[in-house]
Amino acid sequence: MLASISWLKNYVDIDVTPDELAAALTSVGLEVESVIELGKGIEGVVTGKVVEISRHPDSDHLWVCMMDYGQGGENVQILTGAQNVRQNDIVPVATVGATLPPSGRNPEGMKLKACKMRGLDSFGMLCSADELGIDSKLLLPEQRNGIYILPEDTPIGVDIRKVIGLDDYVLDIDLTANKQDCFCMTGLAREAAAVLGKTMTMPSLKVKEEAAGKANEMARVDIACPELCSRFTERVLKNIKIMPSPMWMQNHLRACGMRPISNVVDVTNYVMLELGQPMHAYDYDTITDHHTIVRRGNDGEKLNTLDGQERILDHTMITISDPVHAVGLGGVMGGLETEVTDKTTTVLLEAASFHGPSIRRTSKALGLRSEASGRFERGIDIARCTAALDRAANLLEAMGACETVPGIIDCYAVPYEPALIKVTPATINTRIGVEISREEMIDILNRLQFKVEEEGELLVITAPTWRQDVTCDADISEEIARMHSYDKIESHMPALDLVQGRQDVAEDVNDQVEDYMVSAGMDEVMTYTFIHPNAVDKLLLAENDARRTYIKIMNPISDEFGVMRTCMIPSMLQTASYNLARQVESVKIFEIGKTFHPQSLPLEDFPEEKQVLCAVMSGKRNALSWNTSKDNIDFYDMKGALEGLMAALGVKDYKLTLETQPYLHPGKSCAIVYDDKVIGYMGEIHPTVADNFDVPEATYVMELEISPLVEAATRVPQYVHLPKFPSMSRDIAVVVPKEVSNAELESVIRKFAGELLQDVRIFDIYTGKQVAEGCKSLAFNLTYQASDRTLTDAEVDASMKQVIAEVGEAYKAKLRD
Repeated sequence: MLASISWLKNYVDIDVTPDELAAALTSVGLEVESVIELGKGIEGVVTGKVVEISRHPDSDHLWVCMMDYGQGGENVQILTGAQNVRQNDIVPVATVGATLPPSGRNPEGMKLKACKMRGLDSFGMLCSADELGIDSKLLLPEQRNGIYILPEDTPIGVDIRKVIGLDDYVLDIDLTANKQDCFCMTGLAREAAAVLGKTMTMPSLKVKEEAAGKANEMARVDIACPELCSRFTERVLKNIKIMPSPMWMQNHLRACGMRPISNVVDVTNYVMLELGQPMHAYDYDTITDHHTIVRRGNDGEKLNTLDGQERILDHTMITISDPVHAVGLGGVMGGLETEVTDKTTTVLLEAASFHGPSIRRTSKALGLRSEASGRFERGIDIARCTAALDRAANLLEAMGACETVPGIIDCYAVPYEPALIKVTPATINTRIGVEISREEMIDILNRLQFKVEEEGELLVITAPTWRQDVTCDADISEEIARMHSYDKIESHMPALDLVQGRQDVAEDVNDQVEDYMVSAGMDEVMTYTFIHPNAVDKLLLAENDARRTYIKIMNPISDEFGVMRTCMIPSMLQTASYNLARQVESVKIFEIGKTFHPQSLPLEDFPEEKQVLCAVMSGKRNALSWNTSKDNIDFYDMKGALEGLMAALGVKDYKLTLETQPYLHPGKSCAIVYDDKVIGYMGEIHPTVADNFDVPEATYVMELEISPLVEAATRVPQYVHLPKFPSMSRDIAVVVPKEVSNAELESVIRKFAGELLQDVRIFDIYTGKQVAEGCKSLAFNLTYQASDRTLTDAEVDASMKQVIAEVGEAYKAKLRD
């Protein structure tokens, strides 16, 4: 933002240099990027009057001007080639010895000397705006070429810098998004007054209201979209006289980067820069029924804006309309049809508050960025809409350019409530890290025009309406810290307890699982957490299965991914099918992902998310090679992967039981049980499921919950000394009914063999002629060992007798010869 220091001085007594003011504002968070001296390089240029003008006798393009620039004595002869100079014009005159800044015509600047032009002496130069360093964008088209013609009432012999405002300094301030209150001159003046310890004076808002009639009877406002427009106010101005605005106003506008146009337009821009409230002026007689409606645009609706472009509107855009058609884009640009022209006699002046995000979307969609839209995007002071109207009427009345109709039309749909914050000085000091007295805090807040009341230890603070960025005690702390001065806050190390940075234990276990599965020759894959709704049908799940209760996606990326998965097997089987169909002979894949289980539908709370390991094996056990077998993967490959994983995690107390799932082969599957709870299943998939997913029947899957293993996993492996004494082993073969599993027998053996038993392994299963019908023979190898002695046969034999007795009693087992 560009801010004129001479303009700021209208509100604050600034008695420091521009550089000192820039440093002071920067110290409180308003970063001044540069200080611009507008008249730098201009010396000896004054205002002068063309007393006489005649053609050069030897030139068809040169003019001989006799100039009076207050020098006393005779008029001075100056020649010019400009064709727009007339007798009695007031123009800038560069006298002999004057210096001019770099410009388009003189890139390095120049120093004036007397010279001869076609035989006649010229003692100076008449200056164009470009030669005075004025940007052509800040001038009307007729002022951009030729000599810069000044108003006819301009005094002569006056330093040109004072006349056209080049005796000024401009601050180029980089405002952050939260400092919308400083996006105007009074906002900056408020900050300058606070930091310099001065008193701020607000501009006059007095309005005479001498025109006949009442505003509420002459115009009407309705807001049809209060979510996009919280307030819309209007004033009616009669007997409008369109004329150039005063030179002081033009100078201020140009200093801040805006081009003066006419008094009505300039006043609306001036008030916007002064108070931060964008405004717009309508030709009152072009508004149908003088009825203004703020509504959403209609899709495909057309509007010709002030720049002469036809705009296509939609329902997201704030549209200002009358009962017949759109007349403007709220907060962005007015309509061409209601433009104020030389024929306008009555003006309808608008000041409103629009929804910032909507303004941003509209300006971006239409490629229309302006000073007004930028202010609405940041947020304006909704409480001062009427003040802006009063200020504009005050300025136009002072110019003799209007008469104001009594009253204001004020449609205040959504009143603004400023933030009320309670905080103790101790809390503020703790947050900032310094000791600031209670009195200084109150003084700072008062200087920033916060309302402060004391309730015991508490400070009850009401934020001004223009400080919408202040919502909590942290914001109050920031205000106090920046005005106290950040330079006074000493640097020190934060008082924080040092803790070791590391990831969660569950993530450690996940990493261990991934590392082992990869080391076991499996490839990790990643699939979507979304699946097709009929994926669970392919798994043959029962109608009342909880996994059929899934969460539907409101905006799925495609019809194939319409619901959140409750089971990972469909995604993994689809991945396996995709690879097998492309001649991948061996598929060994796994994924660690989440499944989602709603408590109820529609959702009333977050669903339960389970961390799950899913693995799929299919095809050849080994890659094709001369020294490896060509066997296919079977159940024991998946079982081996599970056992290796549990060993890697240090989980011992798990078991496999004869339970199955609808999608598994009933004779080649099992449940994985830990702590008496089923935490997963594995086995060969059901032939029908294999057909549904187009994979071979000899495809094996495992789905295992990881969270139960987090607590069971051994985080730090325990070292065990190598045994000093030899072990002893015994074999035992028993005949049991076929329905008895080896796991059940192993459990009994471990339970009754005693502490000396180190390991139990099954090494033979036999059914045949030598075993009774309905029975099977299971042979186990038992290893015994003690850490403090060599075992005797008697000790081992006693354990074996106990085992044989308990096995025989529990399962009617008989020793096999």
